Amino acid sequence: MSAVKNYLSLIKFSHTVFALPFALIGFFLALVSGTVDWVHNLNNTIGWGPKLTHPSFIEFYGTNILAKFILILLCMVFARSAAMAFNRYLDRSFDAQNPRTAIREIPAGIIRANSALLFTIIMSALFIITTYFINTLCFALSPVAMLVVLGYSFTKRFTPLCHLVLGLGLSLAPIGAFLAVTGKFELLPILFSFTVLFWVSGFDIIYALQDEEFDKKYDLKSIPAWLGKSKALRVSELLHVLSALCIITAGLIVNFGIWYWAGVIFFTGLLIYQHLLVKPNDLSKVNMAFFTTNGIASVVFAVFVIIDIIL
Repeated sequence: MSAVKNYLSLIKFSHTVFALPFALIGFFLALVSGTVDWVHNLNNTIGWGPKLTHPSFIEFYGTNILAKFILILLCMVFARSAAMAFNRYLDRSFDAQNPRTAIREIPAGIIRANSALLFTIIMSALFIITTYFINTLCFALSPVAMLVVLGYSFTKRFTPLCHLVLGLGLSLAPIGAFLAVTGKFELLPILFSFTVLFWVSGFDIIYALQDEEFDKKYDLKSIPAWLGKSKALRVSELLHVLSALCIITAGLIVNFGIWYWAGVIFFTGLLIYQHLLVKPNDLSKVNMAFFTTNGIASVVFAVFVIIDIIL
């Protein structure tokens, strides 16, 4: 059990709370997509389409929908576990020299570097194998998805835009879940993916404020190391404005109800709140802004959206 606990800590399993709720949104959107013509709504009603309606989920998709749901959850776990383990493996020398990260499992000697790499390979293989049982499109795109989520770990070595690559990796959750059920791309889940991309990129910049001096010293690239704390926070704010605009646009394209808009208000409110918590000269509440605020925002927003879809 201690080994399992160590690996769960290595991959920060609790951080699954960021992307998983949006994967569930993508899943439930897919369940009702067969009854809504998104393109017709967008082109002919200029964003004021009919309220989402749906038949019985089981009748519409058959009994294998539960199996699809389980496979989607497994893909989420496998992909994220591979990405985090690889990041810890690749950054182990930097983590050992950074007082903030020296307690992580690999530099602390709790998990061997080669074991973390083997874990990454196993998780990556399980992800690709799982997509094979979902549908042909997901299986064909699985190497691309792994390239994105694993490739992020290299980006801090050559571009301060690394935060956007992290956001891109997590943004695959809603569109990936949608593709798993429908096997096709649609505008609405893509908008939710952009929501995640801008949201995650923004709060990752806030998290990176803690390592501004360390990153400069070791020539690691990040927005804070490139622009400084104050300007980095302005970039983060801009990204969060774009994230809010994406969910507002999604709400206008398909005439969502009161539950959806309550979720939008709550989500955007917490985006604003985390920027009130963190100041360039006061980083004492970065962890609260990074994990607590964003974790609550994603879960509550997803609950409101799913309730709106079902009702």
